Amino acid sequence: MKLQQWIMQHKNHLTLINGLLILLAGVSKFLFTWIFGYQLAMLIASVIGMLPIFLQAYQALRVKVISIDLLVSVAILGALLIGEYNESAIVAFLFLFGSFLEQKTLEKTRTAIHSLTQMAPKSALKITDNGRTESVDIDDIDKGDHLLVKTDAQVPVDGVIDEGEGYLNEASVTGESQQRKKEKGDDVFAGTFLDNGTLKIVTKRVGEDTTFGKIIELVEEAQDSKSNAERFIDKFAKYYTPAVLLLAFIVGIFSQDVRLAITILVLGCPGALVIGVPVSNVAGIGSGAKSGILIKGGEVIDKFSKVDTFVFDKTGTLTMGKPSVAAVKNYTDNFTESLKITASIERESDHPLGQAIVDYANVSSYVSVEQTNVVKGQGIIATLSDKKVLIGNQSLMVDHHVPLSKSIKKDIHQLQSTGHSLVMVAMNGRLSLLIGIKDQIRPGAKETLAHLKQTGVKELIMLTGDNQETAENIAQELGITKVYGNLLPENKADYIRQLQKEGHQVAFVGDGVNDSPSLALSDVGIAMGGGTEVAIETSDVVLIQSNFERIAKAYHLTKKIALNMQENIMIALATVLLLLIGLIFGYIYMASGMFVHELSILIVIFNGMRLLLGTKKKA
Repeated sequence: MKLQQWIMQHKNHLTLINGLLILLAGVSKFLFTWIFGYQLAMLIASVIGMLPIFLQAYQALRVKVISIDLLVSVAILGALLIGEYNESAIVAFLFLFGSFLEQKTLEKTRTAIHSLTQMAPKSALKITDNGRTESVDIDDIDKGDHLLVKTDAQVPVDGVIDEGEGYLNEASVTGESQQRKKEKGDDVFAGTFLDNGTLKIVTKRVGEDTTFGKIIELVEEAQDSKSNAERFIDKFAKYYTPAVLLLAFIVGIFSQDVRLAITILVLGCPGALVIGVPVSNVAGIGSGAKSGILIKGGEVIDKFSKVDTFVFDKTGTLTMGKPSVAAVKNYTDNFTESLKITASIERESDHPLGQAIVDYANVSSYVSVEQTNVVKGQGIIATLSDKKVLIGNQSLMVDHHVPLSKSIKKDIHQLQSTGHSLVMVAMNGRLSLLIGIKDQIRPGAKETLAHLKQTGVKELIMLTGDNQETAENIAQELGITKVYGNLLPENKADYIRQLQKEGHQVAFVGDGVNDSPSLALSDVGIAMGGGTEVAIETSDVVLIQSNFERIAKAYHLTKKIALNMQENIMIALATVLLLLIGLIFGYIYMASGMFVHELSILIVIFNGMRLLLGTKKKA
């Protein structure tokens, strides 16, 4: 057992010795014409080289797997028995050296995931009850703890800023390297870096529960899942290897040509075919992770690359999910003062429309409000030192006899027809402001949908629980042709089923708990990263930080991965065909065949790695 461990631990060293002995043999023969020295060096090289290969074949046989190592082992042993020491030594070296290069290049395809795990926070500065700070292990942090983050430090947990402001680099979570300004009340994420400023944060999630922890968990899970192509190749290799052994045996019996039988074993190794698809899969998933796109496995890649229909939820997906001021009509001489008064009154309300006005006004100081009275279903009546202010809907204005001219009514109709919720502000009996509030369309949504159409997507559909008129206004602005409003979650799921019955490959994009049935039912569920945990868990693809533009990038990436897999399969099959033709016509021999075989493995690995290299160039 110790000998086996030593051999496997020093496999690369044995490969180096094997190569040096082959070089020494060449010097003996061609410089000194010492044939005995040539044969002896090749024999020793063969024995040293075959040790790890034999051991790997034996370990595979113990679990009832006939591996590629067994084919090569029989080929090396056969070459030794017929005295072709040069063939056995060179075949062993090429196989071991190819395995070494395969190991090193595969490690590079996992660099993206490894870098994520290395970036996971290890400690944090905890603010104690007496106001002091102490460095503690990340495992000792609990929800609700107060932490200090200094300039150039890593944010250790998911939390909310309690004090301070600064600029954070969120590339590890969002895939975007530009700085983002954060201040009190803003969320921060574990694994991001504070480039400038000092923050005091309250812990919301730690360790594996953080956004960063979820990224690592999802990517690691994704690497373990397999695509249809991988499962096919696994089955193919399972039956192919014994078939090659049987073929070599039959050829050896009938032709009485041992060299030919051994050469068939060497050329029959399906190395490039077995390794090509997993390399593309792992490299593609790693590439997506670095860009803020989490793809949960090879099967998702296969399905996503064939999607022809995208179905979108509206609120929180196509739109921001939070009402904000989109239009303001001013009918006073002092707009700034009117807006300040409105914000001063609305900040005492917890209504979403009122909060949207406060956010929009963004004033540094407020005026004193003496009295407020909420009129149910209409708005607020407030009293200031020199003004009586009405803030609410049109019925509040009518009830208090606020005159609305034809031009004002025209403005009201124009805003209502474009999907705005209206807040009217009247001061001392005259209308001062007309504020249009609506859920804003996500930045980049229109361009992303246009790009999806250009890449061959047949249908872009919106399903929403909102009213049909509002949904149609947004759909018209975005270029979506099919819109269905007033839907319950079960109605959305039924529509997904109908599309699938019609033969469509459907991707559903959503963010809420109510979207979970549709996310799970669709061929590919895509969750916005800022959505609920249920939506993220039931989806197949997660867009970190709800970056809508990543949808088109994710779709394009899966198509690239699928194409890369196909290229690798073609390279592998073409190599086998080339070797067989060369064998038939006498152009390929054992050592040269092994060289071509190992070269094909490297080609498919490097071809798969292009998926990672492309990401680095664009970053």
